[in-house]
Order: sequence, then C-alpha cells, then structure tokens
Amino acid sequence: MYIFKKNNNIINGDYMENIDIRNYIIENFRDDNEAKIRDSIETTIKFKDEDALIGLGVLFELLWENSKEEEKNNYLKLINESIKK
Repeated sequence: MYIFKKNNNIINGDYMENIDIRNYIIENFRDDNEAKIRDSIETTIKFKDEDALIGLGVLFELLWENSKEEEKNNYLKLINESIKK
C-alpha cells in the first residue's frame, strides 16, 4: 500500500509501466528513517497489497546485494523454514 505512495499520490499500474521501478522505490525511501521504512513494510504486509510486493522485492534486492555470504545463508535458511510452516 505505502510502497507505491509518493507525495500522497498512489501510483497506478499504467504509470508504473513507464518508470524505472527500482529507482522509483529507492528514491521514494531515500529520505526516510528506519521507523518510516519499517512502517511501510509492515503496512504492506498487513494489507496484503499485491502491487506493493514489487516494492518489497526491491528492498529485499538491496538487502541481498549488501549482505555478506553468511547473512545470505541465514536469510535463505529463514525463508526456507518459513515456507515450510
């Protein structure tokens, strides 16, 4: 829900096709602190907003790219365990 919200405007699907989604998401969060980012993630998950999954994917991509191998292995283990619950 909040992942695609910028300047109080919800971005619709037609507009999203014409932009660099990764760059849009990164810029949307650039000036946010950890609390705002956390709120966006938790709100997106709470409302199960399918469109916002793209934004979560971009955030995960950033996390993955900036993680050490041991951290990546921990993420994979946690994901695998969570899938099997």
